[in-house]
Amino acid sequence: MSTTATPDRFTSLPDEHVLAATVVALEEHGFSVEVVEDLDAARAAVLARVPDGSSVMTNTSVTLAETGIADAINDGGGRWESARNKMFALDFATQAQEMKAIGGQPDYALGSVHAVTADGTLVIASASGSQLASYAWGAANVIFVVGVQKLVPTLEAAHQRIYQHSLPLEDARAQAAYGQHSQVGKVLEIHQELPGRIHLVLIRQQVGF
Repeated sequence: MSTTATPDRFTSLPDEHVLAATVVALEEHGFSVEVVEDLDAARAAVLARVPDGSSVMTNTSVTLAETGIADAINDGGGRWESARNKMFALDFATQAQEMKAIGGQPDYALGSVHAVTADGTLVIASASGSQLASYAWGAANVIFVVGVQKLVPTLEAAHQRIYQHSLPLEDARAQAAYGQHSQVGKVLEIHQELPGRIHLVLIRQQVGF
């Protein structure tokens, strides 16, 4: 059985001073932020922000899976309109553009990020870029759920975290789930946002890649 090395600097939790300063930096860049203690609190915080009847896209995310948010939305018994369920009911070979419109322009896009810098920048990597359009522009609202081990000092450290930590773990997950390797095809950096569109739920635990 092989194991994937995970450098401590990419998995350790920040001290309270670093966390508080990062929250201030994020708010100064137009993001709203709340800090919660655990996975259950994160799920409750996210679901409380999504009005009943909203179209919601749960982008592929270990964090959304581990917090139970993805299941709550997609198996919610009709409380929300699952864009993911609607999208994957279509045929990619003949309805790809319709699928992109559904997944790329929901009322709420949910997901995570791979790094948050000390000066308030969000960094997200993707193999295909399928979730990035909604984060950057398409979704009316975006909620990112993020374990605080993803806080890094600089943009350079954010990219190191993606390639040295997140990619090996995601590659192993992709091989187990899909029988194929992953890659960093596209990287989105969000430096600034109009207030009210992007909300972060930071969890005081190690969760996700």
